[in-house]
Amino acid sequence: MTKVGIIGGAGYTGGELIRILVNHPAVEISFIHSKSNAGNLVSKIHQDLISEGSLRFTGELNNDIDVLFLCMGHGDSKKFLTENVIPDNIKIIDLANDFRLVKDAKFGDKTFVYGLPEINKAAIQSAHNIANPGCFATSIQLGLLPLAKENLLKEIYTTGITGSTGAGQKPSATSHFSWRDNNIQAYKTLTHQHLDEIQQSLHQLQNDFPTWAENKEVLNFVPWRGDFPRGIYISSTLSCDLSLEELNKIYKNFYKEAKFTFVSDEPIFLKQIVNTNNAVIYLEKIGSKLVVHSATDNLLKGASGQAVQNMNLMFNLEENMGLRLKANYF
Repeated sequence: MTKVGIIGGAGYTGGELIRILVNHPAVEISFIHSKSNAGNLVSKIHQDLISEGSLRFTGELNNDIDVLFLCMGHGDSKKFLTENVIPDNIKIIDLANDFRLVKDAKFGDKTFVYGLPEINKAAIQSAHNIANPGCFATSIQLGLLPLAKENLLKEIYTTGITGSTGAGQKPSATSHFSWRDNNIQAYKTLTHQHLDEIQQSLHQLQNDFPTWAENKEVLNFVPWRGDFPRGIYISSTLSCDLSLEELNKIYKNFYKEAKFTFVSDEPIFLKQIVNTNNAVIYLEKIGSKLVVHSATDNLLKGASGQAVQNMNLMFNLEENMGLRLKANYF
């Protein structure tokens, strides 16, 4: 059994991680850390885990583990690793954005690999530490990577709508039900924090596609707050001379070995993927314009599910172990 420790277990990503791991056949949860909830039953915070009555939060660390998940706010992972010595034999999977960029991948004696299995599977399998991708970043990248592989990327216009859980568990004015219900809003227009990691991955496959540092105007992204709890729906538009038949062939070939990413011949929608680690993609061609639609669950393929997928790869387990989840279709 793979022994697991979780730091920051009281938030949305921590709760989703626990929900997956309590049913994972190759995992034993050694501890769930939360400073503010130490001693409390996990089900007091995550009431959907009421059947796991014996699980309690702790304020103590235990090094008798194989892997440590960091489910904290952005910037807090570096702080945690500065204040706590984690032995080299313990693997780390960080769900924040602290180590996703190449320039941040080395921290002390630890090196982090960007954990997007669709392009970095071999590196993940041999990695000791993983920087789990962001939620918007995952969905946008999966929609564009096959084009990057064929050197087809040009200037891109992307919109994406996300559920309220993408903002985290801490209440805010724009996550309040009375504000969110029957409402949408654009935010962080053209400046979203995931743009840097997205362009980094696209540049990895298409060398002439610039990084965020080189050109901040080639990937134009407008994110939206949606009036639903979870899920991300992306539409990316760019010019392309290839036919729809040729493009579908490229996409299906690129993802033929992917366990969780699927290219659909029919229009996609959020209910296909909510509560799963799946990503679905649908292509439309109108004249010279290509529109790539992609959808993921922000808490699973965009966070905790992908983290477990990475853990499975790191420990030579079946990639989809513990992650064969049915969508909330009805």
